[in-house]
Amino acid sequence: MIKYLIILLYLTSVFLISIVFKKFNQDSKEIVRKIIHIGIGPLIPIALCLKIDQNSALIFTGIISLMVLINYTYKIFPTIEDVERKSFGTLFYCLSLFTLIYLYWNTDPTSMIVGFFIMTFGDGFAGLIGKNFKSKSWIFLKQKKSLFGTMTMFFTSLIVVFGLSYFQKYSFNINFFTIALLSTILEQLSFFGIDNFIVPISAAFCFNLLITGL
Repeated sequence: MIKYLIILLYLTSVFLISIVFKKFNQDSKEIVRKIIHIGIGPLIPIALCLKIDQNSALIFTGIISLMVLINYTYKIFPTIEDVERKSFGTLFYCLSLFTLIYLYWNTDPTSMIVGFFIMTFGDGFAGLIGKNFKSKSWIFLKQKKSLFGTMTMFFTSLIVVFGLSYFQKYSFNINFFTIALLSTILEQLSFFGIDNFIVPISAAFCFNLLITGL
């Protein structure tokens, strides 16, 4: 029971931080959303360290996904979807996590963490940097992308792959760059927030196939 309380306490802390930030920064809706996006990143390794089983993780993520789906209609938690564009990114975020847990929780947790971290940290920081620092930008499929944001996505993805590979004592592999580059390219496909699904799933699959071999 204690380990589940720890998970709930962590999630509550992330949401409280976002609420407090929004109270003092009314014009920073996207940043509030990114606080949640990035803040949930450590949740998976925390759950693994607490030895939470796969079924419990799936049930919990499934409930959260259902709540997010309901929230799109009734706006119970407006902070989550308080953005300037039409996006289902939060739902795709939850669905990708559910898929990663189903595929890799027991068989290859490192690949699962790689995919999730690239989404939470890579995509999250790319959005923050891209919107707050001016650089060359372009429109791709009606979505504005920037040079600084794209570079942030690539280098953060690379750091995630290198870091977790080093932690697991995987030898250097040129495919580290392949995974980071693929994640960066797929992040460009961000219409309706679909990148929150295709980026982590693709990154985890490639890491599993090219690095861990499990």
